[in-house]
Amino acid sequence: MTWTTPGIDFLAQKLLLPASLNYGALRVALHFLRYPVPEWALISISVLVIPLRGAATIAYRRRRYRLEAEARGARLAPVIDSKSFGNTKLLEYLTKVWKTGYPGDGFWDFIKEFGTCFNVNPMFTDVIFTLEPEHVKRVLATDFDNFEKGNRHIDALHGVLGSGVFSSDGELWKFHRTMARPFFSRDRVTDLERFDRHIQEAIALMKQRMGTGYAIDFQDLIQRTTMALATEFLFGTAVNSLQIAVEDLPQPYNHPDYQASVEAFSKNPANEFSEAFLRAQTVAAERDRAGWIWPLAEIFVDRAKKDMKTVNSFVVPFVEKAVKNNEERIKVNGEVQGKREVEDDESFLDHLVSQTSDKTILKDQALNLLLAGRDTIAATTTFLFYLLSQHPEVSSRLRAEVLEHVGPTKRPTYEDIKELRYLRAVINETLRVLPPVPWDVRQCINGAVFPSPDPKEKPIYVPPEAAVVYGALMMQTSEDLWGPDAAEFDPDRWIDDRKQRFIANPFIFVPFNAGPRICLGQQLAYNEMSLIVTRFLQAFSSFNLDEAAIPPEGQVPKGWANGKGRKAKERFRPKVILTMSSEGGMWFKAKAAEDSDN
Repeated sequence: MTWTTPGIDFLAQKLLLPASLNYGALRVALHFLRYPVPEWALISISVLVIPLRGAATIAYRRRRYRLEAEARGARLAPVIDSKSFGNTKLLEYLTKVWKTGYPGDGFWDFIKEFGTCFNVNPMFTDVIFTLEPEHVKRVLATDFDNFEKGNRHIDALHGVLGSGVFSSDGELWKFHRTMARPFFSRDRVTDLERFDRHIQEAIALMKQRMGTGYAIDFQDLIQRTTMALATEFLFGTAVNSLQIAVEDLPQPYNHPDYQASVEAFSKNPANEFSEAFLRAQTVAAERDRAGWIWPLAEIFVDRAKKDMKTVNSFVVPFVEKAVKNNEERIKVNGEVQGKREVEDDESFLDHLVSQTSDKTILKDQALNLLLAGRDTIAATTTFLFYLLSQHPEVSSRLRAEVLEHVGPTKRPTYEDIKELRYLRAVINETLRVLPPVPWDVRQCINGAVFPSPDPKEKPIYVPPEAAVVYGALMMQTSEDLWGPDAAEFDPDRWIDDRKQRFIANPFIFVPFNAGPRICLGQQLAYNEMSLIVTRFLQAFSSFNLDEAAIPPEGQVPKGWANGKGRKAKERFRPKVILTMSSEGGMWFKAKAAEDSDN
């Protein structure tokens, strides 16, 4: 019901309903036994039975899973035990690390002690963390039918992503996937001309900002660009995310009007959707990390409701317009719902409404793909230019390739992009060291046996309903998997003999997922990023990170310099919500190509 909150619904399901059933059963039993019990005692017993039953269930499951493991000649994964109720001390520690540390902090220490596969066990729930490619292969591919997103993960995301392709399982997921697949054909994902004008608008904004002498938040600029590209692809009409005066863009921290800019940005109606969607994603991520008890933090308010009202007010009109147009088309042409082939001039949403008229399904699918089309591509592109700013030799070599194969002004075609070998290597290396989705999770259905990371030990038994979390970022920068230079940004590893590591074991690189759930838009993402990178390298000869422009929340802690791996190298602060981004923005100064050529 609309007046309830997640917390009220949770308490009603987990406490009120069971207590009422217990009370009724006791009442009936005592009536027949004719045994008088005070009302207060009856109510107390009805409530106390619930945690006692829960404790008994936990004890039973532990014993059952241990016996099931032994029957399979396996063992349970080692458990990280913080000696606290429900491992709450561990949860507090990880929550702090997620907010203030580098992605992977804490877990590397666990790996040293417990190996690359262990059970975090938050609030009596099995959560198996793994960095083993063979485990990832089984979860995503060879044992796919035994692993799903799972009810706990879906429940946490549902208030934001609904029942879209990223937050559904079973037949509903297959339905979403089947609906979407025809629209990602080769002809569709190689049509780059319609995207170019939006990229040119972004370049013009960047040149205007460079003319002021101040840095630009490149992350914000690219998010505006991918928002235009995503809405063009999804809805057939791009939103006006790039129709903004340069003075209304975020100002750097070293600008005298910085504070006023922050306040104006948050109040600007043009930013309302993106700001609301970001806040809603933050809530969804926090719910997911809190586990099954997350509703207890939302007894009095649904934290995502207000922002999702804003988000839906943006998406729903597109859906309603598409449904109306489809109904009129059916009346005129006499078509049957779901029977029409994809037409050349239709948008993704036009195609979806030809398959179903369910507005909730359409809205959820559009929102899921908007998240993928805007946030993940924006993150990767932002990280790519950040890495170019830190490696000018790579930037110069990549720009030389662009100028040689495409030229200084020509719009690249798909055939041109295919020839940019080094560009593909740079994109892949960016996806390796800074994947936009650093973690992913599945839930085991019937139990599974994973090979032991230590060949001297028994295999590891994964119980039914256990969550399996794999860390793409940690796995893709692991020295055990990628060699001693794993933390180095070196695109040549995708060209020279080191590429054999990936060819021999492709599940050490999973930025687009793998198996039946592999990203449908993978090739579209590569093409979009290639077009953006090519156009910006034609327009600008160099990119420099302006650390003076970074606000305090985005500045790298001094202690990171003493860290290991990527942490010691990073000059920005990664922020992980549902996708990864740069806390406080990514502030660049760039030199226009015409200035460097003169």
